[in-house]
Amino acid sequence: MSAFNKSTSGADVVAAFPEAVQGKTCKRPMSTWTWCLLTWAIVVITGPSAGGLGAQTAIFLAAGKPAEILLLGRTESKATSVMEEIQKISPSTKVSFIHLDLTRFDSIKFAAAEIKKLVSKIDVLINNAGIMGVKEYTLTPEGLESQFGSNHIGHFLLTNLLMPSIETAGRGARIVNVSSNGYQLSEVRFSDYDFDNGKAYDPWHAYGQSKTANILFTVSLASKLARKGISSFVVHPGAIYTNLGAHVEMSEWATVGKMFNDRGYPSVGINKNLAQGTSCILVAALDPSIESNYLSDCAIEETPDYAHNTELAQKLWALSEEIVGEKFQL
Repeated sequence: MSAFNKSTSGADVVAAFPEAVQGKTCKRPMSTWTWCLLTWAIVVITGPSAGGLGAQTAIFLAAGKPAEILLLGRTESKATSVMEEIQKISPSTKVSFIHLDLTRFDSIKFAAAEIKKLVSKIDVLINNAGIMGVKEYTLTPEGLESQFGSNHIGHFLLTNLLMPSIETAGRGARIVNVSSNGYQLSEVRFSDYDFDNGKAYDPWHAYGQSKTANILFTVSLASKLARKGISSFVVHPGAIYTNLGAHVEMSEWATVGKMFNDRGYPSVGINKNLAQGTSCILVAALDPSIESNYLSDCAIEETPDYAHNTELAQKLWALSEEIVGEKFQL
């Protein structure tokens, strides 16, 4: 990982690991017989709107010529140019769009079923979609605070529904959850994750809670899947201008910076472009040398106890199962 840093472009990461995108060779011991099987990679990415991290990640991955890229989002027209660009770069790569609304359990279940019809395995799942700083207290159709519901619970359900396909890919398969340093704004409020039905709502504490949840979810996945050789990572891509900030007014950033400072963390302004923002995601998806679960600037970064404590991770897993009404045995 020493070759990659804050300034690295995602294109450089893909170029460094062509075998991770194209496939892998499996061999039997010479004492019996030897065979090789090239399995072309299939990648699923949520949040593929043009101009966002998911879209740019998919475009860079296309240069490695994976077998398929499945783009999951709410509006196909916002991903049309992305799909066209992928096909230009790699005509051999099959690219599909699947409708997904992470706030709706029925939409998530439908998307998972459609994916299973299209592909038999998933080598890399990148949970990238998210919302940030929703000013007014808003509930999902399932009755959840919108940022917690979309950023964490939606991806929790989607990932678990897709797990059979990830397990079919076998050892080396990866799950990448896109978090942010926003986790520094709040712990998971286990006893009041809905902010007293909105009475105690703060958009940035809500965002922070959802990003901490992304990390704790990854801690659980990494623990549960280790024996199967399936890895899970969580990344902070950096501070970047994307459509993620659609709800945020420029005047709010000074207040947000003070919130970071008040909790003992430095406030950080825009520090990367879109290409640089994808690099950490792609390191997590492709670099075989990494073992830790939280990455920032393409390097391992420590997080406070509330974001990596295994007991809290288990507690969040149990709460998430209760919310979605299903139990998942991995």
